[in-house]
Amino acid sequence: MFHIGDRIVYPMHGAGIVSAVEEKAILGEKQSCYILKIVYSNMDVMIPVKSAQKIGMREIAKPEDVDRLFSYIKGYTYDTTDSWNKRYRENLDKIRSGDMKQIAEVLKYLMCREEKKPLSSGEKKMLQQAKQILYSEIVLVKNISQEETEAIFKECIGL
Repeated sequence: MFHIGDRIVYPMHGAGIVSAVEEKAILGEKQSCYILKIVYSNMDVMIPVKSAQKIGMREIAKPEDVDRLFSYIKGYTYDTTDSWNKRYRENLDKIRSGDMKQIAEVLKYLMCREEKKPLSSGEKKMLQQAKQILYSEIVLVKNISQEETEAIFKECIGL
């Protein structure tokens, strides 16, 4: 169970801080809910406590995990032989996983691809979503700005 002030990651929205734990009536049933303040969007999200683990809510990474991520992403290479549709679905699954490493893989792929040719509207949206999720966690872990996070990531991937 998370507590007020815990820094967490909510897949598909990014990192946030538990601002409250409240009792709410959901479909006529009283449930404990986390109220999360999502860092990137300054949005509040309500998550039933009993659903948190199932949806993949987790504590944010440790600073050493982020350092390992930056080292990993420098050497990561991606396969572009699959069809666009298959790559899109696989990338979406990686983002939905909430796993930093998988999201970083998607981010590297899309940022490098964008350097070569314009992204489709779906890929642009996916790129923004991957940035939001990954950068928001790194901002909380490393206590740096979003701009600094993006600069470090770009340096890691050679942009």
